[in-house]
Amino acid sequence: MDRRDKKQAQYLLANLILDIARTLRLKVGHHFTEQWLARELSVSRTPVRSALQLLAVRGIVEARRNQGFFLAMPWSELDPQHTLDVPSTPEETFYTTLIRDRLAGEIADSITQTDLTRLYRVNRVVLMRTLSRMSDEGLIIRNKGQGWSFLPTLDSARALRSSYEFRMTVEPAGLMLSGFTIDLLALKRLKADHNYALSRAAAAMSDGALFELDSTFHETLAAFSDNPYFLQGIQQQNRLRRLLEYQGYSNRRRVREWVREHLSIIESLEANDRLSASKQLHGHLVNAIAASTRSAARLIA
Repeated sequence: MDRRDKKQAQYLLANLILDIARTLRLKVGHHFTEQWLARELSVSRTPVRSALQLLAVRGIVEARRNQGFFLAMPWSELDPQHTLDVPSTPEETFYTTLIRDRLAGEIADSITQTDLTRLYRVNRVVLMRTLSRMSDEGLIIRNKGQGWSFLPTLDSARALRSSYEFRMTVEPAGLMLSGFTIDLLALKRLKADHNYALSRAAAAMSDGALFELDSTFHETLAAFSDNPYFLQGIQQQNRLRRLLEYQGYSNRRRVREWVREHLSIIESLEANDRLSASKQLHGHLVNAIAASTRSAARLIA
């Protein structure tokens, strides 16, 4: 793991510690021992210490000399604004650039590593990591000969509509399954995250953060179905739709609309009105396909 990877890992661990504090409803003054956190997070104590130091700088935990780290805020006040923004890596930047250029028609269906190196002046390690990630996500496939080919995922209006047709069939039905069980803590966290986004979406939240909020909502509801096939299907669709919908968050009016739609569905689930939530979820997806088709039309020609 190089220095950039270690830095990212520290921020990710810090956010996991925040999740633990919220999940366990820890009180102010809770002593975070490095040994306990290392065991809970399946890492060594050194990165845990670095993550706690990051949280201490932000006033979320208190570092006491010769005593350790202690929670400085109650779990109920740890809202999304306290989540640390994970520093972007060269791989993440290159990944985003490739997606946007592909959607803009600036990259052919098939391209070689030599072409990519020449076009983007990217080093081999960054290039191979990015291509490997895109292959894992089902976006590209290695050619039998030389180079890579983009798969016909969501880079066409027809594929985009097919994806939404699948989701409109599966997602609302998942809420009506007999095994559907709500995790109240997860639902409460979703609601808090959406309320935060509603106040910040027009100005502060990045496209990446909005996509994570959106995809987490749909995956969480799919997980409530207690059917792994429903969850796996939605996770796969989220990986694919990242290509187009990552581009659609510049319309912050629509962002506020879908955040409100999500909140309405959450409130119906809180009232245990699954039928209403299912109908609203279908309507939400109908609205989403209309907005996404308009966005895609500007990128696909």
